[in-house]
Amino acid sequence: MIRYLTAGESHGPALAGIIDGLPAGMAVDVDAINRRLKARQGGHGRSARMAIESDAVEFVAGLRGGLTLGSPIGLLIRNRDFENVRTLMDPLTGSGPPITRPRPGHADYAGALKYRHRDLRNVLERASARETAMRVALGELCRQYLAVFGVTVAGYVLQIGDVQAQDQIDLPDTKSIDDSAVRCPDATTSADMVRRIEQARADGDTLGGVFELKAMGMPVGIGSNRQPSDRLDSQISAAVSSIQTVKSVDVGERIGSGDYVGSTSHDSFEIADDGISRATNRAGGIEGGMSNGQTVVVRARVKPIATLMKPLPSVDLAAMTAAPATIVRSDICAVPAASIIGEAMLCIALAQAMAEKYGGDSVEEVAEHFASSQRGAQRVFDKGP
Repeated sequence: MIRYLTAGESHGPALAGIIDGLPAGMAVDVDAINRRLKARQGGHGRSARMAIESDAVEFVAGLRGGLTLGSPIGLLIRNRDFENVRTLMDPLTGSGPPITRPRPGHADYAGALKYRHRDLRNVLERASARETAMRVALGELCRQYLAVFGVTVAGYVLQIGDVQAQDQIDLPDTKSIDDSAVRCPDATTSADMVRRIEQARADGDTLGGVFELKAMGMPVGIGSNRQPSDRLDSQISAAVSSIQTVKSVDVGERIGSGDYVGSTSHDSFEIADDGISRATNRAGGIEGGMSNGQTVVVRARVKPIATLMKPLPSVDLAAMTAAPATIVRSDICAVPAASIIGEAMLCIALAQAMAEKYGGDSVEEVAEHFASSQRGAQRVFDKGP
């Protein structure tokens, strides 16, 4: 079983993470992790915070000589901005004037009542999407685990504000995604998205949007129909919707179209030279809670950032008077970054499900389990005595 935890505040000394359950003997590409951390910091519309931080992962447990030991892996990502706010955020001595005006759409108000905090900073620091930097690092470890099975994951942006790319995009080369300032592979739409972000900046507003994820090379039978929590689409949806700005998750290419007609919503079977095939993938690679061997397709809808430079009406909880919402340094648009985080969360969910079926204590054992299972699956409908 692969499980993980994260810890840390947005402006605290560091983000910390632990992941347990990865097998021994897996070579870890640290440079690849750091490249994804850098990509998460990019994207047109990010805040000045991204110019301060230069995220890089540190391993403090679970590795030796660049190989996993099979024990829990401990990671750190330092917050450079901590030195600028040490008086406020030092774990032992931090103090300062309280924040008392909650932002509509953020965790401020609900968290203050839940934990009985009178300073909203005690809520917003942990609720901040800064925490997702550690999830990207953990997700990249899971991506490297998925490589054992030949599974690859990619994500890209489909919509920012009211600017939308074509509804269906064949998976482009990753360079066209990385070259886009908003991680949209359609160059014309990408330029329109940048202009829309600049308009929102001038208006003191923020923008949400939509990103899409695809997992290629998935074997048949990952997940289960036994219990609701065993379903692969349930696990993926939970993982992706845990991202701070995500409000809904679609699994499959057809369901988001709003065409709820059975004859145009499912994927017919055909006989092909190499076995069974399908001309479409409307189910998005999952049927009955299990992967069906096609590409897994996931689409997530992201709300606009809650901090507006022209703040929404709120109240001062200390004075109990009407007041504008608090303004803190924030993004105009984080949809491109959310697509990177979405990739990480999909990698984590798939790695957990793959480990349940093919897990072992070492990479060699995992590979043996996978190869044996694939051979067995190929014999299910073999003709013969």
